[in-house]
Amino acid sequence: MNPPYRRIAAAIRARIEAGELLPGERVPSTRALTREWGVAMATATKALDLLRQEGLVEAHPGAGTVVRTTGAKPRREPPPGQTLTRFRITTTAIRVADAEGLEAVSMRRLATELAVGPMSLYRHIAGKEELVHLMLRQVFRTRPLPDPPPRGWRERLNVVCRLQWALYRAHAWLPELISVTRPLLIPEAMLHTEWTMEALHGLRLTKEEQAREALTLPAFVRGLALSGAAEQAAVRASGMTTGQWWLEHEAEVQALFASGRFPRLATLTTGIPENLDALFEHALRRHLAGIEARLRE
Repeated sequence: MNPPYRRIAAAIRARIEAGELLPGERVPSTRALTREWGVAMATATKALDLLRQEGLVEAHPGAGTVVRTTGAKPRREPPPGQTLTRFRITTTAIRVADAEGLEAVSMRRLATELAVGPMSLYRHIAGKEELVHLMLRQVFRTRPLPDPPPRGWRERLNVVCRLQWALYRAHAWLPELISVTRPLLIPEAMLHTEWTMEALHGLRLTKEEQAREALTLPAFVRGLALSGAAEQAAVRASGMTTGQWWLEHEAEVQALFASGRFPRLATLTTGIPENLDALFEHALRRHLAGIEARLRE
């Protein structure tokens, strides 16, 4: 039976050979290995020493133990004029997230997309947390609020809600990161709240009502957008469209409706729940009409 340090080394070796850990990318530290494998620090150290002896990893000052870069197959150079910048990294991350979801964004994946070594990304961005922050700021900058703003509170609220909806529909991963209770301190997103509160300022509403409206409006837009995000994630995970999913469950649905327990639900017109844009239009009109009715009281 192989001793623990050899089993740990074999697992890391397999990740390197499979391309999961690329040249220049950090391997698990001794502390991480002790937590993951439940071994002593000495055992974890011995596993990394074995990989060093095999020439698979090397120590880099300030970076820890990384997959060996000396003698590794050189990466293709990026096209001329495409210098690695924070903007290029962030733009690439947004493109990957739009196509495959935020979970697909990693420093290793971006290094592959940008044809650079993984460690070179860390010269521009500290890690995924900072990267996500930059992604949010860049996305909100792509669709700024109009300046000057339209006249009238209703038109202003209409504009900001539609702008948020357009952002969420273009970037399905975005609503997962937005929160009412724990908002991210992103100036470009904070401007949306400021815009909303300015639109409500001066109306015959109490301060509490204004604050609630400033939070309720973006929450309803985000909540509906989360349904769209969940739908895209389900399509990626299952490989089935919504129409295909309903066909697969048609017999079960018909059996439930035939039971007589859901007479009203059985009358629901096919396609209405799937048309999120139409649901958004309906909800926005009714909400703004509700504010107008409150002002007439």
